[in-house]
Amino acid sequence: MNFNESKRSDTEVGTPFAFINYESEVKTLVSKIILASHGSFASGIESSLKLICGNTAAIESLDCYTVENFDLTQSIDDLMERHVNQEIIVVTDIFGGSVNNEFIRYISRPGFYLVAGLNLPFLIELVTKMETTNNIERVIQESLDNSKAALQFCNKVIHQVVEEEEF
Repeated sequence: MNFNESKRSDTEVGTPFAFINYESEVKTLVSKIILASHGSFASGIESSLKLICGNTAAIESLDCYTVENFDLTQSIDDLMERHVNQEIIVVTDIFGGSVNNEFIRYISRPGFYLVAGLNLPFLIELVTKMETTNNIERVIQESLDNSKAALQFCNKVIHQVVEEEEF
C-alpha cells in the first residue's frame, strides 16, 4: 500500500512515510487446562487460580478418589471425550501417580499436553502467558522452569539475607 492510498486495513500501522502491514501471530491455542489430583487438591488450586487470574471457563478440575467406588479410567475417558476437538493441557499432582499414569494413555493425541507437579506459581504463569503465544510447548517449559524458582525454603533464604546485610 502506498502513502497516497487513504484506506488502510486494521492490520496496518504507520506514518505518512511508511506503512507496515502486520498480521498477529499471537493466538490462544489451548482450549482447556485440566487440573487433576488425588483428593480435592485440584479444585482447591483451581479456586486459588481463579481468584488470582480471574474466572475463566478454560480451567476445569478433576478431583479423583473423593467418592466411594470412584472409577478413574471412566472419569478420565469421559472428560477427554467432552474435549475431543480441543487442545488440552492436563496438570496432575504427582508424576507417576495413578492420575498421571491414566492420562499418559492420551500422550500421543495431537494437541494434548501432560504436566506433572501441580502448583500455583506454574499455573499463574501458564494462564497469563498462554493467551499471548503461538508456541504452547515453549510456554509450558518456561512456566515449569520459572515455577521451580518459586519453591523456596524461607528460613534459609531469610538467614542468607540477614547474613549478607550484616557484612
